[in-house]
Amino acid sequence: MSGNPTDLRVVRTKQAIRAALIALIEEKGFEAISVKDITERANINRGTFYSHYEDKFDLMDKCQEQLLKEMETKIVPNIPKLIEETKKHEAGPMPIAVLMPFFEFLHANQSFMKALLGPKGDAAFQVKMKECLNRGMFGPENAIFNADGLLVPPRYLASYIASAHIGVIQEWLNGGAIEPPEEIARIISAMTIHGPLFAAGIRKKR
Repeated sequence: MSGNPTDLRVVRTKQAIRAALIALIEEKGFEAISVKDITERANINRGTFYSHYEDKFDLMDKCQEQLLKEMETKIVPNIPKLIEETKKHEAGPMPIAVLMPFFEFLHANQSFMKALLGPKGDAAFQVKMKECLNRGMFGPENAIFNADGLLVPPRYLASYIASAHIGVIQEWLNGGAIEPPEEIARIISAMTIHGPLFAAGIRKKR
């Protein structure tokens, strides 16, 4: 980040706007928020807001775009290691260390993630998040799964895994993210590798 005072002011202004957006989503829901609400909460004037964003929808889109871009950097670079480690330990749990950057990122951004994934957030964000996870699983580069070897259509498998992960993440965030990222990574690893019936104690590991 540049040491230019102007650049620092821009960064702080955008941080204040984002913090205001998160707080207002949790209080009244995105649909009910106005630009006036955001500027008053962030303690800035409307001109300052409009120098960075066209409207509240542009603000939401840009915040989500940045969040998803950062999220993808925590997933995609680790996919080759995930594939290699999973193959080496087929009978064991998914390597937690490989999953940690993703869950540490979620923990660091828990306020915004909770607001977006909550009942007053943006339903479209879940779709975007699924697409992000799907690219990691079936993307053209470093895909976790080879579509040719699947027993079910790829889109259903991708939807099942992504929905399950997002559901666990929502439960974790709504509970205040009490468990550390390592514990959530372990929980998801157990359910992903061995399935929910094993996690429930109904089916024994083979």
